Amino acid sequence: MTETTADHAIERHELMRRLRRAHGIARLMDTAVGIPGTRFRFGADSIIGLIPGIGDAGGALISLFIVNEARRLGASNQVLLKMLGNIGLDTLTGSVPLIGDMFDIYFKANRRNMLLLLEHFDIDEAELISRRH
Repeated sequence: MTETTADHAIERHELMRRLRRAHGIARLMDTAVGIPGTRFRFGADSIIGLIPGIGDAGGALISLFIVNEARRLGASNQVLLKMLGNIGLDTLTGSVPLIGDMFDIYFKANRRNMLLLLEHFDIDEAELISRRH
């Protein structure tokens, strides 16, 4: 293996490691818990969003970790703006009592942001989840 090929393999390994970490956070926040007998899934974002006044802001702060990681990995400004828009919509709509809590269950901003990030790096989600790389 040449030095360039070795460097590329290390870079790819590091990219996948960091994307897996961000994917784990997105899963925890949006889809960690499934409701038995249904296709509905929700995560910590839906639960902490129930805390009046600070829940949605706290969820947004956690969501910004994924955006910051995307920035550090070199995602385009266009992708970053879409990601921030998803978080903004989720936070603003989520802050509306009751309706916002239902919106949180369906919108899943972190999942959407991960899909944007994977598309940017041309990585299939199945490849990300696979531990062979």
